[in-house]
Amino acid sequence: MQLHALDIGIVVCYFVFVIAIGLWVSRRGSKDLDSYFLGGRTLPWYMLGVSNASGMFDISGTMWLVYVLFLYGLKSVWLPWVWPTFNQIFLMMFLSTWLRRSNVLTGAQWMQTRFGNDRGGVLAHLSVVAFALVNVIGLLAYAFKGIGKFAVVMLPWHFTGRATGMFSDENVYAIILLGLTALYAIKGGMVSVVITEVAQFTILTLTAIAIGLIAIVKVSPDMIAHSIPAGWMNPFFGWRLGLNWDGILKTANSALRQDDNDLFTIIFGLMFFKGVLASLAGPAPNYDMQRILATRNPREASLMTAMVTVVLMFPRYLMIAGITVLALAFCMPQLQAQGTPDFEKILPLVLNGQVPTGVLGFLLAGLAAAFMSNFAATLNAAPAYVVNDVYKRFINPNAGGRREVALSRIVSLVFLAIGIAFGLLTDRITDVMMWLVGALYSGFVTSNVFKWYWWRFNGYGYFWGMVAGIGGAMVVPSVSEMIVGHSFNMLYTFPVLFILSLVGCIAGTFLSKAEDEEVLKRFYRTVNPWGWWGPIRDKVMLEDPTFVPNRSAAHDLTNVAVGIVWQMCLVILPIYIVLKQWTWSGLLLVLLVATSVYMKFKWYDRLEKAP
Repeated sequence: MQLHALDIGIVVCYFVFVIAIGLWVSRRGSKDLDSYFLGGRTLPWYMLGVSNASGMFDISGTMWLVYVLFLYGLKSVWLPWVWPTFNQIFLMMFLSTWLRRSNVLTGAQWMQTRFGNDRGGVLAHLSVVAFALVNVIGLLAYAFKGIGKFAVVMLPWHFTGRATGMFSDENVYAIILLGLTALYAIKGGMVSVVITEVAQFTILTLTAIAIGLIAIVKVSPDMIAHSIPAGWMNPFFGWRLGLNWDGILKTANSALRQDDNDLFTIIFGLMFFKGVLASLAGPAPNYDMQRILATRNPREASLMTAMVTVVLMFPRYLMIAGITVLALAFCMPQLQAQGTPDFEKILPLVLNGQVPTGVLGFLLAGLAAAFMSNFAATLNAAPAYVVNDVYKRFINPNAGGRREVALSRIVSLVFLAIGIAFGLLTDRITDVMMWLVGALYSGFVTSNVFKWYWWRFNGYGYFWGMVAGIGGAMVVPSVSEMIVGHSFNMLYTFPVLFILSLVGCIAGTFLSKAEDEEVLKRFYRTVNPWGWWGPIRDKVMLEDPTFVPNRSAAHDLTNVAVGIVWQMCLVILPIYIVLKQWTWSGLLLVLLVATSVYMKFKWYDRLEKAP
């Protein structure tokens, strides 16, 4: 692509501006581990919420969401449940509060509050560290693949002249852009990441509005009707997916077969069941958990998580819908002419030909912001686990703050290199994503559900559940592909991984003694979860008759159900607005208002008061 000098100038100025801000504020994050990883817990909840939303507004995920909306139509709104996106509602309603009460630095350190410091507690602690580091490497490879595919279409320079292979232009672009972003993320830690992400999210929001308006102005409903198969506009589905692109874009059917989502009711059921378990388990040990732990108190932890949904969903899907509509209206001839088009490159393909000079520069800056936000947040999470949970706990407990920060920067560089190496070995964004959320997270959920809700569950049960689940995620997909003879949707491995992890949890728990009673009572008094805590609850209340146990399970879960409907309105409404489906838009707007009013009285008014 031949970018205009004005667009190149805007993109270059943006990179200089953001990196300069990140380096300038980095001094605030260099005092000790608490300031480096959590910003000293002084950042306001709304800044952390915008930062968290910006980190989730990643370019790889945006490219994938454009890809699935283009191919699946409105049925694609359910596919992000594979992460699951509705885990933010569980966090908003109760889990953020529980997590923040623990007052720890990382998810692994949280294990000490739940399981103590005996051998079982140490094993549980180390298993979380192992999961977190594998997860970070996977997310870095995911970011690497996305930014490379985007940059090679959008940017005009060529380095090797190769379109494929380990040292293709796509991979060289990814290495350069990861390196530039790492400058401020590694130097300044959480403070640099949050402040730059707030600036980046402002650009992202303006970008999303611009793309949505361009699509609304340029594309009529009739132009879309000729480019989509029957059922594309309908978010509801039957036993099978029921979309056929024959006569419109035959290669789209091949892409759908490769995704292996045809038995859509089964896929939906697996996504929902796994998603509920993953949501009850609490956040994975990544940047999402880090933002919760960085809030000033439990009330602000809930408000921060709510803000993520409010500020993320509508603008992001306005952008996704705008890009998809422009692709359907203007890029079909180009896609039809390609033998096997890469549908994951629809986003840059649209920007390449449908956005005017000047505006394109700002759009590129906004999408670069999406990549930088997610990548910086992911990279900042890795050293917390190595330095705080391994080095400081087992090797040098008395290390000074500046030594710990220096070591954290070295660890970040090491994980950056490992992430790039795995990215070089990957071909598709979808492959990386589905292994992360379809296999690795499946092995994570069982142990992490039990830890909140069952008093008898102990450190050994947690450890063996994680070993069985994560070990299975490393082996089961490959073995299954060998047996079946071809690649398939990783979600189908979830039942096997769930059973493996469940056996590990139960066996590890009942073949070892219960945790020390004092550890359990201290955890229950501090976090005050609901669930199967009867014996511990009775003893805590016997010692302290003024203690008020949490009996809000039914209330919290009802709020979750309403909250998921509210969140889905924020997802679907901008899509129908861009498509100019005004009847659907009006109905969704009414439902959005109704659920918002409900949550005001049933959630917001009942939030824990700030100290």
